[in-house]
Amino acid sequence: MRILSELTKDASISVPQLSKKLNINASVLYSRIKRLAKRNLIQKFTIIVNERMLGVNIKATVGIKLKEPIHSQLLNIPEVRSLSEVTGRFDIIVTLNTRTLEELHNVVIELIGKVEGIQNTETFVEMQRSEEDPVYTVHSSLTR
Repeated sequence: MRILSELTKDASISVPQLSKKLNINASVLYSRIKRLAKRNLIQKFTIIVNERMLGVNIKATVGIKLKEPIHSQLLNIPEVRSLSEVTGRFDIIVTLNTRTLEELHNVVIELIGKVEGIQNTETFVEMQRSEEDPVYTVHSSLTR
């Protein structure tokens, strides 16, 4: 859906600007956006923070094999950004951000590594990230 694709690129674009870009009447576009939000297709409008300007230079993923559930303890670590239960050789994957490699080492060894219930961990440091803006297509169930 073109509306979702454009809003994903820039959620701060005004309705009049977007209506010109998409060649849709502004009031029609406004009602379509409201309908998408009401149907929970759009959950929130947000920003992307330039974390490098805040000193966050290291992003890493830690695969964790568990002996017992420890989700809440991991989420209490300030550097932890997300936690996902996964299939495969790990039970959970933790994404975290730190300012330096030394700080990453301390978080993994001193904070994550000392949580009771962890069997072992493996850390993957992000070297480079390539992303593409998502392009959304209309699914037949959404056109009603």
